[in-house]
Amino acid sequence: MPIIKSAKKAARQADKRKAKNAAIKKEIASARKAVLKNPTKENVAVAQSAYDKAFKKGLLKKNTASRRKAKIAKIAKTLAGKATAKKTATKAAPKAATKKTTAKAAPKTAAKKTTAKKTTKKAE
Repeated sequence: MPIIKSAKKAARQADKRKAKNAAIKKEIASARKAVLKNPTKENVAVAQSAYDKAFKKGLLKKNTASRRKAKIAKIAKTLAGKATAKKTATKAAPKAATKKTTAKAAPKTAAKKTTAKKTTKKAE
């Protein structure tokens, strides 16, 4: 236990911060789990908002929060795609695929850009 008054105060502050950080981390984890369980737009928005709040409060770095938000969006997109694929597969039989043939355009030749050379005068 700290003896000095300022050390006691620092210990109290550390306990408060630890409690707040734990609450924010629990919010992030529950939001992430909700997205994995039910990937709706609302759940994704809540999870991304939780990551933004964690960054704003200094719990996560900017790129970490951004990376995790992107991962959540990617997971939600794939899970939602699987769910809609199952629904459409059971609704109706697929129609015969028709292919459109299009003439390919000849590749264009890019005109070369000329760059002006800079001239500098030497100071004597």
